[in-house]
Amino acid sequence: MTENIDVVVIGGGYAGVMAADRLTRRDDVTVTLINPRPTFVERIRLHQLVGGSHDAVVDYREVLAEGVRLVVDTVTRIDAAERRVTLATGGTVGYDYLIYAVGSGSADPSVPGAAEFAYPIATFEEAVRLRPVLDAAPATAAVTVVGAGPTGIETAAELAEEGRAVTLVCGEVLGPYLHPRGRRSVAKRFAELGVTVLEGPDATVTAVTRDAVRLSGGRELPSKVTIWTAGFGVPDLAARSGLSTDALGRLLTDETLTSVDDVRIVAAGDSAAPSDLPLRMSCQAAMPLGARAADTVLSRIAGEQPSTLNQVFAGQCISLGRRAGIFQFAHRNDVALWFHIDGRPGARLKEFVCTGIVKHLAGEARKPGSYGLHRVSGGAKRQQLLAERGEAPATAEQTVQL
Repeated sequence: MTENIDVVVIGGGYAGVMAADRLTRRDDVTVTLINPRPTFVERIRLHQLVGGSHDAVVDYREVLAEGVRLVVDTVTRIDAAERRVTLATGGTVGYDYLIYAVGSGSADPSVPGAAEFAYPIATFEEAVRLRPVLDAAPATAAVTVVGAGPTGIETAAELAEEGRAVTLVCGEVLGPYLHPRGRRSVAKRFAELGVTVLEGPDATVTAVTRDAVRLSGGRELPSKVTIWTAGFGVPDLAARSGLSTDALGRLLTDETLTSVDDVRIVAAGDSAAPSDLPLRMSCQAAMPLGARAADTVLSRIAGEQPSTLNQVFAGQCISLGRRAGIFQFAHRNDVALWFHIDGRPGARLKEFVCTGIVKHLAGEARKPGSYGLHRVSGGAKRQQLLAERGEAPATAEQTVQL
């Protein structure tokens, strides 16, 4: 009889769920998903949770394969030598292989007062904490959103569409990823919504107080509610467990997503740093990385050499309230093109993407392996960067003995 193989997945977000579902392709693999929440969080809808238009959660029964065991707990340490993880409740779970998909959250703000008086929304718990604060604030109260990436843009638009008086503090530029044409489209939408957009050298936040935001140019903005979306960080679980990480704390891997320290540990999503060239933190990257991580584990179980990373981006999709949005198309190396779809078609496309992601996960749960990972030429830029560093695409060659 074939020995059963235990695979533990840490993290039940986009990458972790995709990986867990895909691993059930083999009957001799037992999959355990460890996640601190009992429901799947649609992180790309957290701005809607803040705005009150969506609860941003899905029952795991809709997206998780029936054979996956869900453990609602938090992993506090990975013991690679003993091949087990320690849980916050005190127990341990052993593994033959581990997929590290702990995701990302808010970065610790270094700006004075931001940690005390600003509200981050990178996690479900943070968004839930902010919602009643907004409900309690008068409709005319000044709301300041700090950070002009997708989260800041979406949050500012969502609240402005509700009639809130919103100021978006961008720092240098509105939507750094966007092509100038796309940026103009977003600025036009903000003008329609009455959002005050501050950008340029004088629009960097230097301090946050209970009722104001101070800028580098010396200006002080009244702010009843300050929302912080400037930057993301990752959990320090890998570093605390003695595994190699990049400067941000993402687990360092080779191009097969295998840890540089341990062939039995594979990473996926925002917390992975393949070849120390991490991909853009996004759902768009997380799901393919989750599938690739699962395939790496399945290849090693089968005694085969795993495929290397070949990630392609399509662009960036941003909602601008419920009635408008923008899909910014990009080159395969994730640099924005001039072409975009905006307005109501952009809003419909954004909603199509959001609902489609859940459908992809549900589809993989019902039919493991159905999510396509097509090898295309989009990894040429990545291979060029590796070559410029004098490196071949690294792969872990150790032999695994069960």
